[in-house]
Amino acid sequence: MKEDIQLKIGRRTSDPHSMTEEERCQWQRQLAANARDYLFSIGQPLVYKRDGHIVAEHKDGRLQVIR
Repeated sequence: MKEDIQLKIGRRTSDPHSMTEEERCQWQRQLAANARDYLFSIGQPLVYKRDGHIVAEHKDGRLQVIR
């Protein structure tokens, strides 16, 4: 049985260019948390660059150096 896929679209109430530095930092942290939660929910690792290496962070906390 195929699951229904739902798409949620959010709208910003303020322009990022008019945000204070504190608001922009909070917004960026929230974006990162949302991306991590989404990737983990679909069984994918979060991949990013750390200390010159490409790292995959898994839901269970494992860090795997890819390159």
